[in-house]
Amino acid sequence: MKYVWGTGTDAGRVRDHNEDSLFPTTSGNSEGPVILMVADGMGGAVAGEVASKLAVEAASIDADDSDIEPIARVASANEAVIEATITDPTLAGMGTTMTLVRLNPDGTADFAHVGDSRAYILTEGGMRVLTTDHTLIHELVELGKITPKEAENHPHRHMLTRVLGIGPIAIDAFSVELLVGDRILLTSDGLTTMVADFIIEQILDAGEGVEPTSWALIEQANAAGGVDNTTVVVIDVLA
Repeated sequence: MKYVWGTGTDAGRVRDHNEDSLFPTTSGNSEGPVILMVADGMGGAVAGEVASKLAVEAASIDADDSDIEPIARVASANEAVIEATITDPTLAGMGTTMTLVRLNPDGTADFAHVGDSRAYILTEGGMRVLTTDHTLIHELVELGKITPKEAENHPHRHMLTRVLGIGPIAIDAFSVELLVGDRILLTSDGLTTMVADFIIEQILDAGEGVEPTSWALIEQANAAGGVDNTTVVVIDVLA
C-alpha cells in the first residue's frame, strides 16, 4: 500500500493561541510503516499547548520503529506530560487528548486513542467514526440518560472522562483493514463541535486532494464560528 497525507492546524477565530499539536507537521507520503497523530491540549494559559507538544514529541520518538506499538506510544505521551507537571508544579492540571494511527505496508491501520479527538474513515459505504469520545456526555447517551439530540447542546458536552497527563489511563487500541480508495481523517474537536458529520463527509468526498481537503475542513470550522483550535490530518490509501 501507499499512503499520502495532508495536514493543517489553525487557532480559529476566537482563541489567541493554538493548543493543538500534530505529527507530522507537513504533508507527505509513505508505503509504511508511518505514524500520524493529533493532540488537543488543555489546562489554561500556555499549559494546554505545552501538554499537547510534549505528548506528540514523546509519541513520535523513533517514528520509523515499527516495533513500538501505538498503545505504547500513547502511554509514553501520558508519562511525559505527567513528568512535566511533577517537574514544574505551575503546569499541574494540564492534559491532552491523543489520536494516533500507524499505517502498515500490508494495508492495516493500528490506532490508539484517548479523549475526544476523533478518527473517521470514508469508504465506498460512506463515512463512519472509528473512535469513541471519552466524554461524560457520550457515557450519558450510552446509558440512555440523554438523547443524542440533547447531547448536542448540553452544557457539559466537552467534559472529558479520559485525558493524558493526569494519571494512569486506559487507552483504546484497535486495528482496521484498509482498502485502496479509503480516506482517513484524524481531527481535534475544533472541527467536530463546529461542523456536522454529514458536512465533514461531503468535504472528504468532494474529490479534492488531501492538502486542499485539510484546509477546506479547517475553513468550514472557522466559517461556523471557529471557537476552538482546529487540527486535521487527511490520509488517502493508494495502490
